[in-house]
Amino acid sequence: MPDVVCVGILVADVVGKPIDRLPDRGKLQLAAQMEMHSGGCAANTAVALAKIGVSTGIVGMVGHDGFGDFLIGAMERHGLDAAGVARSDRANTSATMVLVHSDGERSFIHYLGANAEFRLADVNFDLVSRARLVHVGGALLMPAFDGDPTAELLRRARSAGVITSMDTAWDSQGRWMSLIGPCLEHLDYFIPSIEEARMLTGLHRPERVAAALMNRGVRTVVLKMGADGCYLRSSDFELLLPAFPVKAIDALGAGDAFAAGFLTGVVNGWDLRETGRFANAVGALSVMSLGATTGIRALDETLSFMESQPA
Repeated sequence: MPDVVCVGILVADVVGKPIDRLPDRGKLQLAAQMEMHSGGCAANTAVALAKIGVSTGIVGMVGHDGFGDFLIGAMERHGLDAAGVARSDRANTSATMVLVHSDGERSFIHYLGANAEFRLADVNFDLVSRARLVHVGGALLMPAFDGDPTAELLRRARSAGVITSMDTAWDSQGRWMSLIGPCLEHLDYFIPSIEEARMLTGLHRPERVAAALMNRGVRTVVLKMGADGCYLRSSDFELLLPAFPVKAIDALGAGDAFAAGFLTGVVNGWDLRETGRFANAVGALSVMSLGATTGIRALDETLSFMESQPA
């Protein structure tokens, strides 16, 4: 059975680069690159874990369409256990048009699709309960699963002795703590971006944000801070770790890559400092290539990259 099971959104990404403006109405504009990738927070994190060398399974939903076939095939080619991926009869596979700008920033046009149909009843609990760690990726983008159903999954997983973690997405509808709040007491690790965590708490400074989340029951808070690295806080540990200095080509999936790096450290039993530094390294490698998981390297290659960088 897999060591880690990632539960959440699965998305077919159509990535174009560079696109700094949209064509005029009725006109055509060329892009230097256009590719299809597996995407979505759960899929990105799962593929990154598999590429690092962690045994990983995936739980989510796709449609009965070409995008769904592509995603399942891509995940299986990466060695993921895709037995937990359900097929929806009500919606097509979720998809995103990713517009990568010249500076590496991205804009998105997104179709919720089958992710909006994913429910607690669709979760393969046999797969989850036999894992060492379950990670929810893409919270706030699964309307039938967010909130109490996600909290119930995490509660049941922890009751079975499984380590729990969660990463969030940006909530354009402003629901934030009303959906994430019920989950926090069931989380061993919470890995939001600093911007998402600020929206959840209404606070700004990382230490105050983390303290507020821990007061809601999170055991360890991990704040992704982009070019500023990451901030880690547990009951007896607090540290800001700087990012590795690299030239960003494409930041798509960098947060998911970071999460995969962090979870690698957790399942390997590393201390928080080394776990956070490894997560920063995986995130740095991911932004050096086009696509959410293209730049992810195996464990030994990532460790070699870390050794080549300033301490």
